[in-house]
Amino acid sequence: MFKSLSFLKASKAPPPAASAGGASALRADPESVLRRLEWTVIRRLDGQLHGDYRTLFRGFGIDLADLREYQPHDDVRYIDWNVTARLQTPHVREFQEDREVAAWFLLDLSGSLDFGSQGVRKRALSAELVTVLARLLTRHGNRVGALLHRGHSDGADEMIPARAGRRHVLHVLDRMLAAAPERGKETDLGEFIAAAQRVIKRRSVVFIVSDFISKPGWGKALTLLARRHEVVAVRLYDSLEVELPDLGLVVLQDAETGEQLFVDTHDRGFRRRFAEAAAARETALREVLAGAGIDCLELATGDPLDEALLRFTRLRKRRSQLAAGGGLYKTAAR
Repeated sequence: MFKSLSFLKASKAPPPAASAGGASALRADPESVLRRLEWTVIRRLDGQLHGDYRTLFRGFGIDLADLREYQPHDDVRYIDWNVTARLQTPHVREFQEDREVAAWFLLDLSGSLDFGSQGVRKRALSAELVTVLARLLTRHGNRVGALLHRGHSDGADEMIPARAGRRHVLHVLDRMLAAAPERGKETDLGEFIAAAQRVIKRRSVVFIVSDFISKPGWGKALTLLARRHEVVAVRLYDSLEVELPDLGLVVLQDAETGEQLFVDTHDRGFRRRFAEAAAARETALREVLAGAGIDCLELATGDPLDEALLRFTRLRKRRSQLAAGGGLYKTAAR
């Protein structure tokens, strides 16, 4: 069973490839893409996130802000015993969180991202998501960087240093749109994540944007990365990768290795085995993410980007309020 698919021929009309939404977005210049997203997505998110922005992107440093008398509801761990002994009255420390965030995007731009049956390819969806998140971050004075992986080398193919500003967001988007995947080699996310661990020195928010179609064994590298950084997985997928409909006789091609297979999708047994293989892959992915203790935003090619981000933000806020837990949060309706 192929890990990453593309449809070449069919007795019936094949699933639509990336149409106006996806293909045109990839061909457009970065300025026009960013301007469109600022009007259609970022503007709406700015109006609805409000204070939730700080829940989604938290800073990592804290500074001592003040000392005050102890109140019954205060955490005893924050009592300043030196001041308490001197004044003979319990006092607690108050801290102010440093809101500045350094965010890194680990971008899987391998051949499997060229697939899409809902009018948008996963590659275009990845570019739009990264642009929106990067612009939201830089508008609040934070820095963003990126590591690009096209699937044909061990580790990262290109590193974009973390900087702030709109022009830097345009630069990241331009490099994403210009990145062409190398065919003939299966993606190895383990090597890519390990390379990121070597490059990102300071504690940061790390977004891994991928369809997570890769050689197995990348869970250990992900766990090590999550120990040092706050990691968020963004999993891109298409409905046809989960369940194959009856399309008649088709030629399937592995989008990364180029291997082809002629199949009859009229065969219910074949469609059942396809669904079982997809379900097994889903289960393995969930186990890896849960084992690493990281959150996951699942984004389908047919999902409205702003609604998915708002759902994810609400779930992050709920987790912050509970101050415990973790795991996989599913934001895409299935």
